[in-house]
Amino acid sequence: MWNSFAYFNLPQDFIGAFLVSQFTTLPYPETDFSGKTLIVTGANTGLGLEAARHFVRLGASKVIIGCRSVEKGEVAKKDIEGSTKRSGVVEVWQVDLSSYESVKQFCSRAQKLERLDIVTENAGLATPKYEEVEGMESTITVNVVSTFLMALLLLPKLRADAIKHNILPRLTIVASDAHEQAVFREQSAPHIFNALKSPRYQFDKYNTSKLLEILTIRELAPAMTASRKPKVILNTLTPGFCYSELMRHTVFPLNLLAWVGKRLIGRSTEMGSRTLVTAASAGEESHGKYMTDCLVREPSKWVRSEEGKEAQQRVYKELLMILEEIEPGVTKNI
Repeated sequence: MWNSFAYFNLPQDFIGAFLVSQFTTLPYPETDFSGKTLIVTGANTGLGLEAARHFVRLGASKVIIGCRSVEKGEVAKKDIEGSTKRSGVVEVWQVDLSSYESVKQFCSRAQKLERLDIVTENAGLATPKYEEVEGMESTITVNVVSTFLMALLLLPKLRADAIKHNILPRLTIVASDAHEQAVFREQSAPHIFNALKSPRYQFDKYNTSKLLEILTIRELAPAMTASRKPKVILNTLTPGFCYSELMRHTVFPLNLLAWVGKRLIGRSTEMGSRTLVTAASAGEESHGKYMTDCLVREPSKWVRSEEGKEAQQRVYKELLMILEEIEPGVTKNI
């Protein structure tokens, strides 16, 4: 599929571009978010927390932190309020992406908001341990199925508020340049998602999940445009290699390599969060696109290849069928 570099399956041109990106200083966010209501999932720590802090600092009226632990969310809320000197802005809502029912309840609650301008789906999972939740490998359930279940459930609200408030809403899904390292052996299986329900190639599940996100967005965005419904910008991005808790479940030797790597070339969590904030205010040129270093860039060569395009269509078709089983009629929201 790609020319590999040792264990990490690195494309030949990956390392140089990666290092240049890691040492690129990203623009400090200055966009005015006054009057806007935002949802940021996975915002009790790491990139999501720092992005939420920026949104509050930049004047947002309401920033909803979606996280599994309300207690940890409340700690994050106090931290944000203390650093920004703004209270009454952050709300903590419980959502567990390993539960489809939890995602549904969260989205149902969001329908009751006075307005919703921006959704940043940042919550994700990376684990070396095989575990099934909701009948699927946990990384795929959280990073792919639940992520797009949330996206499709919130689209009607975003579109309704686009008309009501004369706004251009954004829906951002945080991916990763790890998609370039995906081996994705399951692409040749008769049913891709069924093949992913296996402990084989567990080391590749996170990379593959990020690849599946990008493939899905490249199909979903044009479908949203073709529906001729009120416009919502859908985009995705890589925050780069950052200090975060994403790799807390990794085991030796990857945990040691990650520890060393972060100290040598890792972006600060705040620097990485700038990519999320930029995508949340990006223009129509970002619709359906992948962003690197706060700019619209191309995803991997494989994604853009004929092989990638074929896999993209299959992934999208299978995922929509899965989402329909979870919530009948949800794909009509596209």
